[in-house]
Formats: sequence, structure tokens, C-alpha cells
Amino acid sequence: MESNTRQIARGLRQGDVVVLEALVEQYQYRIVRYLIYLLGRRDGIDDLVQEMWLRVLERGSSYDGQSRFEPWLFRIARNIAVDALRKRRMFSLDSHDDDDHVRPATASDEPSPFTLAARTEDADRLARSLQTLEPVYREALVLRFQEDLSLQEISAIVGAPVSTVASRIYKGLATLRLQFEGESA
Repeated sequence: MESNTRQIARGLRQGDVVVLEALVEQYQYRIVRYLIYLLGRRDGIDDLVQEMWLRVLERGSSYDGQSRFEPWLFRIARNIAVDALRKRRMFSLDSHDDDDHVRPATASDEPSPFTLAARTEDADRLARSLQTLEPVYREALVLRFQEDLSLQEISAIVGAPVSTVASRIYKGLATLRLQFEGESA
């Protein structure tokens, strides 16, 4: 029996609409959620997601079916986000200088979908705290803990060494811990 990743690879190579529809149904929510966290805003996300699925169709033959599909898909989503950020010239996810603590401007003061969906006080605090993190830390934390990807998979998505990904997760968690301790003091 053919593995799921091989079926996806074959379907993408053939431009199979049924396979694409199944992928959209399975991953749409996760991709939207990832892009919202990554960009820190909701506006324009639907256009980016649509552009991402078009790119999946165009570049489907590059997925070989040998490795998990999620890292390949999230890498495309990340590339779309980076392109959008470059157009807006707000900040970059590709470079980071530890001495540069410029925070991106948020597009809206409205709560994010995550904040609206938060059902507990801690979840609400976490959602607010995540939005204050620098994008490279927020991205690493979301991919690791919300999308449940391995360090190696995150490394492939963001194009950084595993040690850098681990460092970003550690620094992001440390920053969140300090924020939570500061609020409870």
C-alpha cells in the first residue's frame, strides 16, 4: 500500500484537484493560524493563503514524498509571508540581530483570533505575550508547540540550523517566563 506522503507527492505531480482539495481541507486552518501568528495580524491572510495554495500547485512536483509533508507546506507558507513582509518593509523573519529590539507595528488593536478563542485567563495572557515576542521567537514557539513540529522540521522551514532553532525556542520561552513572572509579582 502506498504511503500517504507518496500519494500526496503523486497527486501534486499530476495536478490532482481531489488531492489538493483534501490538503486544503486538512491544512487550511493550521496555515491560517500559523500566518496570523507569524505576521501578527489577520488582515490580508486569506490572500496569502490563496497564493500559497497556488504555489503548492505550481511547485507540487518538487515534493518527493520521502519526508513529511507538513515541513514542505509550512516552508511555502513561510516564504509567502516573508515575501509579503518584504513588500510591506515592516521587518524581516530571515535576519535577526540580538541587539536590535525593534517591534513590528501591529495592523490593528483588535484582539487576535487566538485571543478571542482563549477560554482561560492563562491562555489569554499567553496569547498577548506571544504577540509581544520578536517574530523569530514567536515563529519558533508556534511551530514547535502549536504545530508540534520537530526541531529538524522547523530548521528546514526557517532555513536555520537546528541549534539556532533551539536557541530561539529557549529565548522565546525565557522571555515568556519573565513576562509571566513580572505580571504575577
